[in-house]
Amino acid sequence: MGRNILLITTDQQRFDSLRCNGSTVANTPVVDRLAQEGINYQRAYNQNTVCMPARSSILTGQYVRTHGVIANGIPLPESAPSVAAYLNDKAGYRTALIGKAHFEPGFDFNLKWNENKRAVKGDIGYWRGFERSIQAMHAAAFGKIPLAHYGRWLKDNHPEHMQSYADLLGAVPGGDTLAPETKNNPIPTEWYHTNWIANLVIQQLDEYKENENWFIWMSFPDPHHPWDPPASELYRIPWQELSLPDGYPKSREDAIKILSKKPAHWLAYYEGKWSNAEGAPMNFNPSMLTEDMVREINAKVHVMNELIDESCGKVIDHLSQKGWLDDTDIFFTTDHGEMQGDFGLIYKGPFHTDSLMRLPFIWRPSKNVNVKRGVKVTNPIQQIDLTATICDIAGLAVPSWCQGKVLPQSDSQTGFDRAVCEWDSQFPGYGMHLRTIYRDGWVATFYEKSTGGIPNGLEEVMGNQVLAKNPIQYDGNEGELYNLNDDPHQFVNLFGETSHKALVSDLKSDLYDALSQLPVTNLKVEAPA
Repeated sequence: MGRNILLITTDQQRFDSLRCNGSTVANTPVVDRLAQEGINYQRAYNQNTVCMPARSSILTGQYVRTHGVIANGIPLPESAPSVAAYLNDKAGYRTALIGKAHFEPGFDFNLKWNENKRAVKGDIGYWRGFERSIQAMHAAAFGKIPLAHYGRWLKDNHPEHMQSYADLLGAVPGGDTLAPETKNNPIPTEWYHTNWIANLVIQQLDEYKENENWFIWMSFPDPHHPWDPPASELYRIPWQELSLPDGYPKSREDAIKILSKKPAHWLAYYEGKWSNAEGAPMNFNPSMLTEDMVREINAKVHVMNELIDESCGKVIDHLSQKGWLDDTDIFFTTDHGEMQGDFGLIYKGPFHTDSLMRLPFIWRPSKNVNVKRGVKVTNPIQQIDLTATICDIAGLAVPSWCQGKVLPQSDSQTGFDRAVCEWDSQFPGYGMHLRTIYRDGWVATFYEKSTGGIPNGLEEVMGNQVLAKNPIQYDGNEGELYNLNDDPHQFVNLFGETSHKALVSDLKSDLYDALSQLPVTNLKVEAPA
């Protein structure tokens, strides 16, 4: 029997959300134990800061410019490489994806894409290399329309809770403080999607025979907004007792001082003068946030993270009971992070900060292999390295289409010097293009010339109004530079400092040399998200 692989992903979870990464709020003993028994990567970076590009990079092991899903709303072609298909075809692995997928647009009321069509048909069979594929999204329904397999399960079994979740992407006020997209969700914990996913994974494991190798991707939709864990669980972390996050500015004046030294859309978003349509509800205005709203959002996020940790524990305990745990490699990571109050902001978008780029990333190798345990690796790794490592675990050569490398097991391994993250606008009127490199404790972001108003395909779906040029357009000379050792919250932008000109030039050359070697796939934006 070879090594089994359990890939656990969350959605929109910060690096510092785990106790093993410095959190003092949520209790995460299960994931902390994985870190103690394996390798905890302290500088893991994604290749994009929103869902569809990042998730496509996990599946394909490719940079976003290569797989072509450079923004939300671009469906990953079904012909694209899939690590699941590779394991299934080349090594006979049984494969399953249980939970959130989001390789194709979610706004698909005409059922153009298979990801959404499959749930309507009740299809849980082969898709993108996964022999079993059962999906969940962040809510059970959009209006009265059930979302994914989970929404249809809830409609069939507990229809009284179809509307229990908060509205997604509407910034509708709720909870105790009227914070956007919050709700004291009346759904019982056992029917909440986190628990539903874990139970399905356990059922899936019971279908496998002892001599079969398997790869399961267990993909939780939380702690992505809406922030609405079961109300019965809110006792865990009362928001009224929660401190504001360390990255929250001391005052409005302090926030304006920090943000005014960054490129223009940062401050404009904070002041409600610029819509972050590509990473937040279009009608959300950060200037309406109160300190108590930030506290409540954070408290609900921490509760979501505790529930995820406990569901991971259920699955791991089941593996132990079956006698399979020692033969199983377990990964825990996410697609991207969340502002969660940093800079006085929430949500995500074209903000290349560690809040969004830096990932929790833990690999607990099979206990039957000779790997040093309890290691922290501080050299940078990338999201695409996950795919290469999964192939290696399965005893397969890393395929030519995969652009990642097998993960290092210590800082002594060479070849892990930089991480690259990109942003390209989904809405053609915005036309923003960011290129970022992390190296040697520095983060540098280069703003390419904006292309606001140039068609990218979305206008064919939503009309020419999306071509209207956004007021903030960059000329290609703007940028950001941060020394993370001295300024971990990225408050002090050093990009324009004369004393750092040589460093900026060096980082830019390194970044663009790396990008120039990558194949490029051009795909149209086909939906709003």
